[in-house]
Amino acid sequence: MAVLAATSPLGGEPLTVFLLQVGLLLACAYGLGRLGTRIGLPPLVGELTAGVLLGPTLLGQISPGLSGRLFPEDISQAHLLDAFCQFGVLLLVAIAGAQFDPRILRKRGGLAARVSLAGLLIPLGLGIATGYLVPASLLADSGERGVFALFLGVAMCVTALPVIAKTLADLNLTHRNVGQLLIAAAVFDDAVGWLLLALVTALASGAAGGPVVLTTMAWTTVFVAAACAVGGPIGRRLSRTGDSRVPVSAVTVGVAVVVLYGALTAAAGMEALFGAFVAGATLLRHIAPVRLAPLRTLVMAVFAPVFLGSVGLRMDLTALAEPSVLLTGLGVLLVATFGKFAGAYVAARSGGMSRYEGLALGAGMNSRGMIEVVIALVGLRIGVLDTVTFTIIVLVALITSVTAPPILRWASSRIVLEEDETERGDRLAGWNTEPALSGGPAPKSAREEKTPDTS
Repeated sequence: MAVLAATSPLGGEPLTVFLLQVGLLLACAYGLGRLGTRIGLPPLVGELTAGVLLGPTLLGQISPGLSGRLFPEDISQAHLLDAFCQFGVLLLVAIAGAQFDPRILRKRGGLAARVSLAGLLIPLGLGIATGYLVPASLLADSGERGVFALFLGVAMCVTALPVIAKTLADLNLTHRNVGQLLIAAAVFDDAVGWLLLALVTALASGAAGGPVVLTTMAWTTVFVAAACAVGGPIGRRLSRTGDSRVPVSAVTVGVAVVVLYGALTAAAGMEALFGAFVAGATLLRHIAPVRLAPLRTLVMAVFAPVFLGSVGLRMDLTALAEPSVLLTGLGVLLVATFGKFAGAYVAARSGGMSRYEGLALGAGMNSRGMIEVVIALVGLRIGVLDTVTFTIIVLVALITSVTAPPILRWASSRIVLEEDETERGDRLAGWNTEPALSGGPAPKSAREEKTPDTS
């Protein structure tokens, strides 16, 4: 406490730069998101593009001095924006967990597991094989070929749950069975992906990876079981506490639990996002949606756009001017996209789903977004990646996140609305009580949706 008291609070230039970063990212993300909506694209596409324009790819080339002032290389300054974005993405994932219907697992749990495994193992295998074909000139000086190949496989097999959550919310597809299956499969993919990342990190540091993974798996099992036991009673009590028109207690306690659960999973060696999802699925799910609608509005209108804009800031597309880098990037992109699409599509079709359902699942599972960026940052930190290979992996994350929403919307519009989806949509309608603040049109209720166009 004495150390904290002796430390001067944040102010001066660091605070000014941080506020400018958040304000510019939010304004540009909102403007480009609205533009994307006008031309028929989800807001997510414009929000991701905002970061690319403000990052080293464009602003850094046009005005290096201004770019350096707005986004300095100072680590402590960068950590301020990262902390803001991480807090927002925790809430975004928690809201996705709160809208997850566990009954989909009882009804189609086997199918979700099949889609998840196929979408995990196929790109993992293809990624490892691709890692052995990447030119040696692009490998990090301290990286071993085998560790790099395994790392590339892990980066290719993950799915970005935050991006999927934002996409489903933008397209009003969270209540659809395809949306629920996407969330279930993405949670499993990410959980396995973080375990594999722990293994790769241990191998890169020379530690024994097996014990690390086994310990993490055991702790995760205990954590999820305990969260399921206490989440329901607490959530139902919060729904009955106070006036539903002033849902302060539900929002306050809910956010506190999300953050604490994230801290617990981070302390156990897993990603904090996993803890946030568990908080949403085990506690927030039992709170009346209308009481948490203000939280969703804030997250979707403020935190999510800044988070998505920050993804583009990590990229430097000027590195693609080198032919070997460009060809390697295109090859990695094609392999990554084919692996996810093929795995999810084949698993969906073999499970009795329609062609359009398979395409929707393939497109959604192909979104890698910030999860792959985080993994790339880990690779950069432990020396498995260098700047060039980092840019390639982040490029894959950005392109797959941008191309997924249009395909998902097109395919899902041709899937017939089922009765359980209508009931689920009506039950989740309380999340949309304040749509005017979200920057887009008000979502339709499930009963307002028309019969899909199958032409």
